[in-house]
Amino acid sequence: RFDERSAGFLALGLAKASGRPVPVLTTSGTAVGNLLPAVMEAHHGGVPLLVVSADRPAALVGFGANQTTSQATIFQGFVRWSARVSSAAPAASWTAQAARACLLASGLGSRNPGPVQLNVELDQPLVGDEGPWPEVRAVTQASPGSVEPVVLPAGPRTLLVCGDASAEVGAQAAEAAGAGRVPLLAEPSSNTRSASLRSGRLLLGSALADEVERVVVFGHPTLSRPVSRLLARDDVELIVVSATPEWVDPGWRAARVVPAVLLEPADPGWLGRWRAADAAVSAGVDALLGRQRVLTGPAVAAAVIAAVGDGVLMLGNSQPIRDADLAALTRARVFANRGLAGIDGTISTAVGVGLASGEPVTLLCGDLTFLHDGNGLAAGLGERRPDLRIVVADDDGGSIFATLEYGDDRYAGAFERVFGTPSGVDPVALAAAHGLPACRVRTAAELADALARPIEGLDVVVATVDRAGRRALNDALNALAARVV
Repeated sequence: RFDERSAGFLALGLAKASGRPVPVLTTSGTAVGNLLPAVMEAHHGGVPLLVVSADRPAALVGFGANQTTSQATIFQGFVRWSARVSSAAPAASWTAQAARACLLASGLGSRNPGPVQLNVELDQPLVGDEGPWPEVRAVTQASPGSVEPVVLPAGPRTLLVCGDASAEVGAQAAEAAGAGRVPLLAEPSSNTRSASLRSGRLLLGSALADEVERVVVFGHPTLSRPVSRLLARDDVELIVVSATPEWVDPGWRAARVVPAVLLEPADPGWLGRWRAADAAVSAGVDALLGRQRVLTGPAVAAAVIAAVGDGVLMLGNSQPIRDADLAALTRARVFANRGLAGIDGTISTAVGVGLASGEPVTLLCGDLTFLHDGNGLAAGLGERRPDLRIVVADDDGGSIFATLEYGDDRYAGAFERVFGTPSGVDPVALAAAHGLPACRVRTAAELADALARPIEGLDVVVATVDRAGRRALNDALNALAARVV
């Protein structure tokens, strides 16, 4: 890759889809600094990323030598482990350090996977003498044994919430909810969406949510304010399920943090009421979106999810993943960079997911996300490309801010420049500059036709969506639950 930031997120995507440590190599200096966003995402997302950064000899640091800086600790606070590897050291130490890096990145023994760094200090001659390589031996470490689940007695009216999660954690959440006969609210990247209530985010705005007495949390829920408010309520007992040394508790309300749970079966009436409310609100969502005369973000998300089926989907941050939260339930394998929820590196991550999975992948993202990682479209001649379709919900700016406080009429004079941030750049033209097939669609029928084509190689579908009516649509959606339930 030509851009180290893109290379870092490519490695992130490869590691996400494979579940194995993936190395990314750079030269010294600013090249290493460009990996910081991917390392931060890997740290907060628990992804086994292996940074191999070339460096100059330690004796040259601080003396103005070319392309030389203090980079051995540049990722301090974001890596599970780091080491300096000198080219003057015995060759056997190189393989030992590499083995340790892979084990620690994988989280074997610690249950805490994440990024590591090997900073390789190279002295002249840069090409060493030929000779036998040290014998490479497989190094293994026993995985932690199974844990005994904590039994939660029936009684308190319980809600289970699953945020961004691996397929394994998502399955655990679905199993716990099913055994306990309790409602499950799952974010699109929870990998348990098919077992959850579709309109859960909206239902939290209804009177039904006021009756919740206990919440059990899996994964990393960060997508909506209603969930954040629920987790911060004083009158709710909060149980966090986490097998790692880190857990989610931004409201500082967790009563217990446990590695696994087993819920005793609850009264089925509680779950039945939530299912009935979900059916009513979901029908209202479909009716409301069906009345829109222009193509909207939620309509694009619904069409993409329907087209993907049980395939592989990646969701860009900001508005697209929230639009996906309103769509019909999916059995797709879903990826998203929710560790820090940035828009950077999204295309590159999706490319990595496609290469590692070997399956066709669909990425849904916004136009600013697409522009931000435009270099992710580029690859060296002869480099393998995945079967990847990028669907760009193009509202020429950041529509998510229209749904927040800044979208109020009081700030209309400054909104477009500060928050709307229209670029005027045509994503179709940008894709064409990279030699990629691309098209623009303006209606639901045109979008359906574009999505029906087989995914062969990398192509781009740009859907023109409405931004002017976004705030009013969001208000109408949020009012549904209070009116229907």
